[in-house]
Amino acid sequence: MTLQQMEYIVAVYRLRHFAKAAEQCGVTQPTLSSMIQKLEDELGLRIFDRTAQPVAPTPAGRLVVEQAWRVLVRANKIKDIVAEAKRSVRGAFKVGILPTIAPYLLPRFFPRLLADHPETDIRVAEMKTEAIKQALARGEIDAAIVADVDGLDHFDMTELYFEQFVAYVAKGDALSAAASVRSADLADSFLWLLDEGHCFRDQIVKFCGLKDGQTSKNVYSLGSIETFMRMVEGGRGTTFIPELALDQLSEAQRRLVRPFALPIPTRRIVLLTTRTFVREAMRSLLADYVRAAVPPRMLSMNNTEQRV
Repeated sequence: MTLQQMEYIVAVYRLRHFAKAAEQCGVTQPTLSSMIQKLEDELGLRIFDRTAQPVAPTPAGRLVVEQAWRVLVRANKIKDIVAEAKRSVRGAFKVGILPTIAPYLLPRFFPRLLADHPETDIRVAEMKTEAIKQALARGEIDAAIVADVDGLDHFDMTELYFEQFVAYVAKGDALSAAASVRSADLADSFLWLLDEGHCFRDQIVKFCGLKDGQTSKNVYSLGSIETFMRMVEGGRGTTFIPELALDQLSEAQRRLVRPFALPIPTRRIVLLTTRTFVREAMRSLLADYVRAAVPPRMLSMNNTEQRV
């Protein structure tokens, strides 16, 4: 069994599709299929049930793939060790990032980083926290930019910045008359919240004491902050946006912004890696560019803020 064959079976396992796996691996489908067929012949068992739609591993095949996945993670670690020994930032580096961070942070630093370091090959994917944790453990990504929440204790964190939550209130809404929003004011408000699985939602629900954001008749769930903002601009309800989003607002949009009353709910943004991560040069490069891209005030918390 070769590393290449392992890469192929892991790709099929992840994507459940031979053509998509071949595209990801940069080979033709006949090449990928024949290499997997050769491996199955060598092992004397079928790794995949090709009659299933989508393609699925056989019970024994699943065990083979999971072991191959572990081998690939360790093999890639050798490349990382060599790159770090050279203090190199070359080679592919995959970063996961939360959907509630990406639209507001990436434009601030990513184009400049690529321009200053064309030798890098950084690939970014938007993912929720649970998917990020799984992808890090499986070696599918190298690092992630996330909000510091419960359940991340077995990862290493590099602190990046602190970001306040801000209310976005429709014109004419009862909350629009207030200079600032208190948690108690939200109990009977019409709220637009993200779906479950977004830590941004969970932090707001916890901080504001919204007992059951899922079933409350006053809480409606969709998929993105930008969608909620359009709803509010249309004249209905309240939503919440991260502080970095403020720079992207027009003057008309800024008039819908209401800060929280003290203490202000604030999330800690970190660069997440596994405990076995070795590419310190790349971690430092990424962290330095992120910190340089946010206002200096956001690099530390002050006494008006409260971590959520």
